[in-house]
Amino acid sequence: MGAFADYEQYDALGLAALVRQGKVTPAAVLEAAIERVEARNGQVNAVVLRLYDHARQAIAAGLPDGPFRGVPYLLKDLTASLAGVPMTRGSRFFADAPPPAADSEHVHRLKQAGLVIFGRTNTCELGLSLTCEPRLYGPTRNPWDPARISGGSSGGAAAAVGARMLPMAHATDGFGSIRAPAACCGIVGLKPTRARNTFAPYAGEGLGGCSVEHAVTLSVRDSAALLDCTAGPGAGDPYVAPPPARPFLEEVGADPGRLRIAWTAAAPNGAPVEPASLRVLRETADLCAGLGHRVEGANPEMDGPAVVPTFFTLAAANTVVNLASHPTAGRSPRQDEVERVTWATGEMGKLIGATDYVRATQAAHRLGRQMAAFHARHDVLLTPGLAILPPRLGWLDMMMEDVEEYWRRVFAFSPFTVCFNLTGQPALVLPLGRAEGLPVAVQLVAAYGREATLFRLAAQLEAARPWREPRPPLAF
Repeated sequence: MGAFADYEQYDALGLAALVRQGKVTPAAVLEAAIERVEARNGQVNAVVLRLYDHARQAIAAGLPDGPFRGVPYLLKDLTASLAGVPMTRGSRFFADAPPPAADSEHVHRLKQAGLVIFGRTNTCELGLSLTCEPRLYGPTRNPWDPARISGGSSGGAAAAVGARMLPMAHATDGFGSIRAPAACCGIVGLKPTRARNTFAPYAGEGLGGCSVEHAVTLSVRDSAALLDCTAGPGAGDPYVAPPPARPFLEEVGADPGRLRIAWTAAAPNGAPVEPASLRVLRETADLCAGLGHRVEGANPEMDGPAVVPTFFTLAAANTVVNLASHPTAGRSPRQDEVERVTWATGEMGKLIGATDYVRATQAAHRLGRQMAAFHARHDVLLTPGLAILPPRLGWLDMMMEDVEEYWRRVFAFSPFTVCFNLTGQPALVLPLGRAEGLPVAVQLVAAYGREATLFRLAAQLEAARPWREPRPPLAF
């Protein structure tokens, strides 16, 4: 173990405070992170591109004086464009794509916050799974049990943070890809409000408005502070999220008042929920009541059966476009150049007509109106984070022949996440329980634009039921 032996005791803001106070240098913090990647990555396969010299050069050149100055950071191998650095999208077909010429606006803001980018994390092909098992790099394993999935598509990010390689990492969420891996790996995962973070300059939206960028973190306050650094429109954005009343970090520890909290265990698609998830949901509802909130069971009056078909129409059509977006190939891939689920989803997407796509967009908007009516009566909705414990590697294999069975399994595993990608609402998972040696999460959902409510309640729950210990049983 290196000189900075206490590295893992701190969240990202804690590390930044040490740097600011002159108690440790950015170089020492970076080397502590690198040391842990080198010691633990072989066990979980989270980091697929090492950018150690890139990070050392950034420190030597002088870091911006942002709130995370000197804190190491990993970018997902999807969406986050870093000038001159390859991004493969977890796909063999895109592995030879030339690196982008410029940073995305999101990455630019991360750098301005003082973060030190030192690698990329594993993801599934084109982000089309809630596990992280690409043929390009191999599976990312759960740090709590290496035979199980880490979740996806931000599985590399969640496994790296869960394994305590670093306190937070970049992630994206199109149908649960921040929240599902955070739930699997026992950390915090916020899907912000649609358009809270910009996709400029490379895109206006992702997956028909379903996808967002943010991070997985060890602490609630890191998620809030990072969102303060990245939130806000970019030039030419097609739409923007409502601006917050004050910095999100100020909501952490603020009195939430007596919230009207509803809880439900009824999945929109009717998927059954395992006892462990039900137990932790009930315990969290009781904990909220004990904190003084008004808590009751209530199911949103929404068109639940429309959720998965609506998402699939948007996702399949977008897959056709994504597969045709190799910057130099000048063609879509052949069947043997991508994984079977990717190919089959794209083929299904070719059958979707313009009117089908418009109807799916209208259905998503209708779901948003229905949830807005629900939130007129309830400030927060609690749901299970996942319906089942993280399954064994291979269960969500994107090389499955039966693509319909594949997607059925995806939404049997995580039936509570995708709805809020369609509605655009902020949703947050917290690791508030355990079962069979694995973390069990609860999802908190607030009305569109109301991340502040989530941060206030999440901070209360974090204080009442801390989750930083125990840690995964990984060798150093």
